Amino acid sequence: MIPELRPILARLIAEATSGSVGVGDALAGGSLRALGLDSLAALRLIDAIDLEFGVEVEVGGVLGPDTLDDIAQSVEARL
Repeated sequence: MIPELRPILARLIAEATSGSVGVGDALAGGSLRALGLDSLAALRLIDAIDLEFGVEVEVGGVLGPDTLDDIAQSVEARL
């Protein structure tokens, strides 16, 4: 995994959730939905990832990525 990817994604998650999911919480690796990532924040995160990396990933869906590492793997696979 690209080492710089996790901190960047954690920052994007914190921004997309207006801080309700903090950088440290995201980096801890738990379920983002359980931490408070709702559908609106997921849409913001999808847009932020697209702007930052130029890739489209699914986030926040019932079967979609639910942890920072899941999202990082999805982004890395599309780079």
